[in-house]
Formats: sequence, C-alpha cells, structure tokens
Amino acid sequence: MQAFQKDIADFERLNAQVLGVSPDSIETHKKFSEQYKFTFPLLSDADGKMRALYGSNRITYLIDKSGIIRYIQEGIPENKDFLKELKKIEEGK
Repeated sequence: MQAFQKDIADFERLNAQVLGVSPDSIETHKKFSEQYKFTFPLLSDADGKMRALYGSNRITYLIDKSGIIRYIQEGIPENKDFLKELKKIEEGK
C-alpha cells in the first residue's frame, strides 16, 4: 500500500480513487493509516462480504466509474502497469 501512496498524485490525475480493504478493524486501519501517512481510505471488511464477492487473497482491482471491473491483478501490480491501465480507461480505449 505504501507504493500506492507514493504515486497517489498520479492516480488522482487519472481520476482514480485508491482504496484499501481488509478484514481488520476500523481502529487497526486508523493506526496503520496514521503510521504510513496514507491519504486514501482503508475500509474494514469485518463481516467478510467483500471477500465473498471479490476473493480473499491479495488482489488488486481496477473498477471504472460504472462499476465494471476493467483490470484484475493477483498480488499488487507495479504502479506503472496499473497507471497504464488507468490511462487506457481515461482515454476510452
């Protein structure tokens, strides 16, 4: 997640909202976010509903403004690859 924060300005220039999701509590997220100075939200999936829909491994999704999943990467992709995919969406490709 630190890599996403490092390039947050690039994501924002492409109209992207970065979110982190895990089963950790809101309090744990708050401490983690403060520790690493994240400027994007961390969401708690304590009830497991998101994991049931999207999977429980480290998976990164690029979801467009219409809610359509446009890119899936198991693990965390290189930001340059992710930004390239975002540019494609912004350009309507």
